[in-house]
Amino acid sequence: MPDSAADRLNRHLARRFGEEASFDPDLPGLDTLARMAGRGSCRAYREGSVDPGLLRMLCAVALSTPSKSDLQQRDIVIVADPERRLAMNALVGGEAWVAGAPALLVFCGNNRRQRQIHEWRGRGFANDHLDAFFNAAVDAGIALSGFVAAAETVGLGCCPVSAVRNRPAEVSDLLGLPDHVFPVAGLAVGWPEAPAPVVSPRLPLGVTVHMDRFGEEGLRERVEAYDRSRAEVQPYARQRYAADYGGPVEGYCWSDDKTRQYARPERTGFGAFIRGKGFDLA
Repeated sequence: MPDSAADRLNRHLARRFGEEASFDPDLPGLDTLARMAGRGSCRAYREGSVDPGLLRMLCAVALSTPSKSDLQQRDIVIVADPERRLAMNALVGGEAWVAGAPALLVFCGNNRRQRQIHEWRGRGFANDHLDAFFNAAVDAGIALSGFVAAAETVGLGCCPVSAVRNRPAEVSDLLGLPDHVFPVAGLAVGWPEAPAPVVSPRLPLGVTVHMDRFGEEGLRERVEAYDRSRAEVQPYARQRYAADYGGPVEGYCWSDDKTRQYARPERTGFGAFIRGKGFDLA
């Protein structure tokens, strides 16, 4: 009997969350849901470019995703010029997998257009506070997610690049981003090289899905159980900042890795950069 879409979906969900879902196996679209549940970030790509027309079409699909109040405060920069691409590769840390991606896009929050149309219409911009930045950043994130889903549907592989925020002023200058336009994330895109990307386990739904009210009952025990199970099925290939923590340690797990990462300052100048773009974050 052939493997059904419902079976594949439940297999991926069990791998991700340690539990299967209850749903009608005849629901339409389960093939797409199974692909989404089984996706993984792609950092190895075959040689060969991605057709510019395909990229533009995927941008259109991504920009068809929801936008706060239809304000449409997100833009996408496709970094195609070879010299500019080399400069971008260096700005995001010189990662080999970024440099090896056939296409690199940068998703930007854009609150500038909103301010421009206020000026054209002769109306004051009365919401110059944190929400102006937040709305544009969220809009860009939604578009990024939409692009990933669309690209992976046609067989491309993707991996977001948060390192564009490590040196945001230089990225902004390189891409010519004016005031009130800022980089949110990059996205490496290409045709994936075998094997398929790894399906990473996620925190259990009992931690991240809440009914009616937020809750943290049994949180520590659930996270520790997740640490143990993830270490069994997907151990880390390297231990972050091992020299700072006495070399490789036994039982290294997800919470070890994430707390080591955020025990060091990261992007401490990003707020100043955003204020320098003209945003009032009060």
